[in-house]
Amino acid sequence: MESCLVGALRHSTRQAVRKTPNVLARGKSTAANAAQTTRSAAKPATETISAEDISWPQYLNIKKSKRTWQTAVTIPCALLGLAGGAVYFGNLDTDPMKPIWGIDPFFFYGFCTVGCAGAGALIGPTIGGSIWRFTHRRVLMHIDAKDREFFRRIAKNRVDVSLQNPTQPVPDYYGEKIGSLHQYRQWLRDQSKYRHKALLPEE
Repeated sequence: MESCLVGALRHSTRQAVRKTPNVLARGKSTAANAAQTTRSAAKPATETISAEDISWPQYLNIKKSKRTWQTAVTIPCALLGLAGGAVYFGNLDTDPMKPIWGIDPFFFYGFCTVGCAGAGALIGPTIGGSIWRFTHRRVLMHIDAKDREFFRRIAKNRVDVSLQNPTQPVPDYYGEKIGSLHQYRQWLRDQSKYRHKALLPEE
C-alpha cells in the first residue's frame, strides 16, 4: 500500500515539473505581448499621421494654423522693435539746431523708431513660420508635397494675369486666404466671375 502511494506521488511530481516550464513560457509570452502593446499605444500620434497621406481638409487646417502662428509672432516682434527703437533713439544726444538730412532730429528719430517696429513686423512671419515648421517637423515632408500640389491647383484655376484690371486686381491671386474647402470653392467662383467679366465686359 505504501509503495503504491509513493509511486503515485512520484508520478504527480514529475507531471507538475513538466508542466511548469510551459506555464512560465506562456507567462513570458503574455508579458512580452503586453509590453509591445503598451509601446505601440505610447507612440506619438504624429508618427501615425506622418505615415499617412494628409487629406485636403487637414491640410487646409494646418495651413490656417501656420498663418495663425505667423500672426501671433508678428505682433510681439513689432512691439519689441518699437520698444527697442524707442530705447535706442530716445537715449541719443540730440541737438534741435542740427537737422539730420534736413529733418528735425526728433522727427527723424521718430521715423527711425517706427521703422524698427516695421522691421519687427516683417521679421515676425519668418520667425513664426520657422517655429511652426519645427513643431510640425514629423509631417513636414507631406505638408510640403501638399503645398506644391495646392499651388499647382491655384496656378491652374486662377485668372490669367494678362486679364487683370489695374483698378480691380484679381481676388486673392495666390490663394493665401483659403483656409477651408468652402473658402476654396468660393475662391473658384470668384475667379470664374472675374474671368467672365474680363472676357465679356458689360456694355
